[in-house]
Amino acid sequence: MDADVIVVGAGPTGLLLAGDLACAGVRVTVLEKRPAQLSNLTRAFAVHARSMEVLDSRGLADDLLTTGRAVPRVRLFDRLEIDLDHLPTRFPFVLVTPQYEVERLLRRRAEDAGAAFRFDTEVTALHQDDRGVTAEVARRDGRGTVRAGYLVGADGVRSAVRTAVGAPFPGQTVIRAMVLADVRLAERPPDVLTVASRAGALGFLAPFGDGRYRFIGWDGERAVDAPVETEEIRRIARATFGTDYGIHDVTYADRFAADERQAPHYRYGRVLLAGDAAHAHSPAGGLGMNTGLQDAANLGWKLAAVVHGAEPTLLDTFEAERHPVGRQVLRASGTILRLATRPGPLVATARRVLVAVVSRAEPVRRRAAGMVSAIAVSYPRPRRSHPMVGRRASDLALVPGPHGARLAEALRAGRFVLVLPRSVGDPGPMTSRPPVSAGERDATDRVVVERADDDPTALLVRPDGYVASAHRAAA
Repeated sequence: MDADVIVVGAGPTGLLLAGDLACAGVRVTVLEKRPAQLSNLTRAFAVHARSMEVLDSRGLADDLLTTGRAVPRVRLFDRLEIDLDHLPTRFPFVLVTPQYEVERLLRRRAEDAGAAFRFDTEVTALHQDDRGVTAEVARRDGRGTVRAGYLVGADGVRSAVRTAVGAPFPGQTVIRAMVLADVRLAERPPDVLTVASRAGALGFLAPFGDGRYRFIGWDGERAVDAPVETEEIRRIARATFGTDYGIHDVTYADRFAADERQAPHYRYGRVLLAGDAAHAHSPAGGLGMNTGLQDAANLGWKLAAVVHGAEPTLLDTFEAERHPVGRQVLRASGTILRLATRPGPLVATARRVLVAVVSRAEPVRRRAAGMVSAIAVSYPRPRRSHPMVGRRASDLALVPGPHGARLAEALRAGRFVLVLPRSVGDPGPMTSRPPVSAGERDATDRVVVERADDDPTALLVRPDGYVASAHRAAA
């Protein structure tokens, strides 16, 4: 075996996964068809609260905060504002920062942990048996093979891994030639992420924090290879925002397709799919990179546990937990895109009704904020288990010790964390079953900490920050 795990793709999903595996002592090799030099171009730009928490539990969030702008509100259809500043998190905002900044931090972490990288290397075929997976690859200096026990395809919408295992990717292309550009503005717009729609045209504007803005727009199909002119960007902005804010200095412009697709399964034997290789959706809401990062956080500890001897059935829980989340993201982003771009009185009426209902209902707005930020995402829990099982654990304050003063700091060990009530000894076996039945290495491989509050609830928290077990400790 050349490695324990092969990760195909060095985007955010693949890099986070590779870093998690390497930090857990797994021999991991990353195959990437692009050259080693980091790109200064970016598609993704929004890092939501749950993804910031994922990065925080790896010691990366504070560094990333310095690279962009924290935006506390999202505005849809001119009048509907979703406030994020009430979210129960250390990061009650969406951070607007280029994707390459996320990749830079994740790549450095993976390299420091010992992950091996092979750039200019394209996967051309896969073969798997009951002992491992062999990847046929093409490089500049010829062809070869790489073999490992497991392989993860994190290689994007046009995934070579997904094609090689024969996995379908059902769905549709919703818009074929959406405009994407990085611009500067003569006039500063409101400090919100804005999705605007008028007469079937769509405009989106987000600040990077360094004077540049990401613009996404559409006002009718064009040829995919048609050049993007500055005047076209200004025209779409005027049609949707009512002003072009003095758009100038276009540093990057391209067209891209907005697809809605999802693989029916995320596991094919010893091959798994994550990120855009598993699901693709419109840019509405800025959910793509975030969903992939959370896929990687869910899969990494499970794959490491299996490599170290846990039952391989643990990997089935990756699909069971993350496939429904991917489907939900598809529906949410697709609904926003259709309400923004479909012309006609029925869609206009639906848009007005949505704005009116959500604007007047605070619980609905809070739920929308929780779903957009992924703070509200939870996983199925066994019957009769504690209500907290399967839910994200909040960043509890801890009695300061060798593992830090917050739960996120304790999670940086990459292990289960047993959170005990203050001044209560280890309660022994947790009474609520975790949402996975295998990989329970927590009995011997866990971090034990004390919560700083007076809550008597003991928690067993998985390495990805979700509650595995909980119960009230005896007085």
